[in-house]
Amino acid sequence: MATVTVEINGRPYAVGCADGQEDRVRQLAGEFDSHVRQVAGDVGNVGDLRLFLMAGLMLADELTEARRGSEAPAAPAAQVAVSTDGVAEALNAVAARLEKIAQGL
Repeated sequence: MATVTVEINGRPYAVGCADGQEDRVRQLAGEFDSHVRQVAGDVGNVGDLRLFLMAGLMLADELTEARRGSEAPAAPAAQVAVSTDGVAEALNAVAARLEKIAQGL
């Protein structure tokens, strides 16, 4: 298992991932960071936990809308499953990190 350090809202976070998935995790973290920064710009700095929660909800909403839009025959189901698995893995890693942060408060 590999460990990647990603930066979200200006802070470094170590994230575990499968070997060979480091670039994918960095890419996902960059997308998540842009959502977190957008939320921070909209509502101000309300703490990382709330920013992460709000950004996670935004991503979940986008994913739900994308799934609805993909109900038309566009891509094989296997391709959709692969892309959502990567998102789910990244969100699980972020959730685990948030739990550790919350335990430390």
